[in-house]
Amino acid sequence: MEKPTDPTTVIMNRLQEREREQILILSVCKALSEAETKEEFHSVINGVLKEHLSFEDFIFASSDESETAYDIFYQFTAPKRQEHQIYSTADGFFDACINNADTVVFDLKSLTERKNNLPNYLHSVHDKGFKNGIGICLPYSKGNRNVLFLLFKNAAVFTRESNRMVRGIAVQLSITFRNLKMAEQYESNLAELIRLKSNPELKKAPEKEAEPSGFYGIVGKSDAMQQVHELVQQVAASSSTVLIFGETGTGKELIASAIHDLSLVSNEKIVKVNCASIPENLIESELFGHEKGAFTGATDVRIGKFERASDGTIFLDEIGELPLELQAKLLRVLQEKEIERIGGKNTIKVNARVIAATNRSLEKEVAEGRFRSDLYYRLNVFPIALPALRDRPEDIEILARFFLEKHSQKNGKKIKGFSKKVLNSMMAYSWPGNVRELENMIERGILFAKEEMIKEMSFPEIFKTASTATETDFYTKTLQEVEKEHILKVIKKCGGRISGPQGAAVLLGLPGTTLISKMQKLGIKKEHFLG
Repeated sequence: MEKPTDPTTVIMNRLQEREREQILILSVCKALSEAETKEEFHSVINGVLKEHLSFEDFIFASSDESETAYDIFYQFTAPKRQEHQIYSTADGFFDACINNADTVVFDLKSLTERKNNLPNYLHSVHDKGFKNGIGICLPYSKGNRNVLFLLFKNAAVFTRESNRMVRGIAVQLSITFRNLKMAEQYESNLAELIRLKSNPELKKAPEKEAEPSGFYGIVGKSDAMQQVHELVQQVAASSSTVLIFGETGTGKELIASAIHDLSLVSNEKIVKVNCASIPENLIESELFGHEKGAFTGATDVRIGKFERASDGTIFLDEIGELPLELQAKLLRVLQEKEIERIGGKNTIKVNARVIAATNRSLEKEVAEGRFRSDLYYRLNVFPIALPALRDRPEDIEILARFFLEKHSQKNGKKIKGFSKKVLNSMMAYSWPGNVRELENMIERGILFAKEEMIKEMSFPEIFKTASTATETDFYTKTLQEVEKEHILKVIKKCGGRISGPQGAAVLLGLPGTTLISKMQKLGIKKEHFLG
């Protein structure tokens, strides 16, 4: 039968085809929304989806956004598989899809060479002779990153119409997955409750609760952190731009995530960009994207971070590292809410809430001509200053115990606590690397610990002998800290002697009793200058 050549007939036929597609997509979405168990979900996949997509395998992979591993929630060729296995998100499959807005095509024949490194769920590629596969990043769903893999013996069966159909049901797939996961958790909890009720002797004494993870993952009860929590709650519900500043390692990314989680767009993505880690010649493409052929090597259209974050949040870390020429373009995005891809002719509207962070003094950068004043004022709508760890010493022990439990479990060791000597040393140390340095030292202490308690912890000498080199524009020592530091140096010089002809009191020009009183007031103990 010859195809119609009349333009009107052709257009009408296409419209009718698209209408049939939409009706099909709606019916599939309805069926997915009604699936209450994995068995019902499998029936939908095995029915209308298998009929129209003609796949050999249908794999649904999912990862929590804060994790570096993912698991397989469902696989068509093994729907009743019970074992739970996790895979690295950087395995060349999951990450390739998560970082790409387009459909990713895999040549499965070329994977034969790396068979030993393949995830278990892809071994069927070799066993069943599948030749092609595709991966599609599904819409973000309340903390979950989801990827759909489809495998084929003949890639030609996956047409443009197939791609439109998958895109059309993508949102419902993510919603159904979340509903099924919640239902599974509910059934598991209910079964455990019934088991305990019917077997009272199985009830165990409640285990000691872990140290709470604090305010949206931010650990600390000091007044300084309570003020930060209040600021986060004040600004979260608005769409205002936020500038977070503080020293390296104070938790700026955690604060940005907390603002997003409390915002009105918490169900959308938060896209994180470290401006310092991207080469200068690539950062414009990373932020705003580029068109195919825009420059040498631009073989495909690239969607930039601002487009990905549209209707959600974009976090620009280390904003002070942004080159001057890019600062003008960022200012336009903030003011006009639109971007232009490199090589593009059209403007693209974006509506992303901007949170920026820096460990530099942007006022100083502006004064020295390295940062645009207009951009600084545009970013600094709602500033949040994060205190250094040395400015909230009451949080040091809380954080230390939190990290001890976290990394003890991670490394499979049973470490119960710290010796008094280690705790005192942690309280006396200035922590130039802040919370990040504390966490790293706790993990190192766990690895070296030979008993159930950390009794030794070595602190970097470079920071002990040259503490002034660690100061930043965000920190100026108090008179008490200067006095404490000076007294400690003198006592150490005197070999730990306080009074007497060769004691520290003589060098300091103080009576011995006065020096001892000052030491008590400043929290100087024998452990700080002996041994």
